[in-house]
Amino acid sequence: MTVTNILLSGVVGSTAYGLAREGSDVDRLGLFATPTEQLLGLRTPKDSHVTTHPDRTLHEAAKWCRLALGGNPTVMELVWLPDELYEVRTPLGDELVGIRASFLSSRRVRDAYLGYATQQFRKLVSRGDGSFSADTRKRTAKHARHLKRLCEQGFELYRTGGLTIRVEDPDSYHRFGEQVAADPDAAAPLLAHFESAFAETRSALPEEPDEAAADAWLRGVRRHFYVSAGTVA
Repeated sequence: MTVTNILLSGVVGSTAYGLAREGSDVDRLGLFATPTEQLLGLRTPKDSHVTTHPDRTLHEAAKWCRLALGGNPTVMELVWLPDELYEVRTPLGDELVGIRASFLSSRRVRDAYLGYATQQFRKLVSRGDGSFSADTRKRTAKHARHLKRLCEQGFELYRTGGLTIRVEDPDSYHRFGEQVAADPDAAAPLLAHFESAFAETRSALPEEPDEAAADAWLRGVRRHFYVSAGTVA
C-alpha cells in the first residue's frame, strides 16, 4: 500500500506504552491528506488505509480530526508520542501536535476511555472462569492490560489535561493481565475504582473541545494540497 501526503506517523501500541515483549507486534498510526481536488468530485476517496505485516493504520486528516474530537483513545495517542517514536513529521503534523489540547473535552474523554475500558471488561467476563485455552488466556491478559491502561491514561488526561504514553511500572500491567486471565472478575475492582475517580474529580479539560481550532488546521491542510485542474505541475 502506497499512501502519499503523510503528515504525521509513528509507532504506537504496546511498543509505545513500554509493554512490548518478545514477539509483540509493532503497530504504526498516522494521518494523511487527500489532494483537495479529489474531494470535490462525485466519489469520496477512501479515508482510511489499514495493513497487516506491517501493522499500520492511516486516517485521512478530516477523519482523524473527527475521531479525535470524539475522544477516541487510539487516534489520540498519535499527537502525544515521545519524539523518538515519530517516523514522519511534517510542518503540518507539528502544527497538529501544537493544538492537540484543542481536541479534548472532559465529557468525551471520560466517556471514550471509560467506554473502551468497559468494553474490554465485558470481553473478559464473557470468557468464563479462566479454564480456557492458552491462546484465549493470552488474549484475556492482553485485554486486561488494555483495560488498566485505558483507565490510568484516561484519568490522567481527564485530571491534568496531559497524556503520558509510556506507562509507569510495566510489570504491574503484566501481573494484572495474568491475574485477570486466571479470574476475569478480578478486573471489576479496578474498573469500579476509576468510575468513582472520574465521578469525584474535577477535570482540567473544558466541557467541549475547540472545534474552531481543529477546523482552522484542516482548512490549512486543504489549502496546502489544493492544485486546480488548470494548474501546470
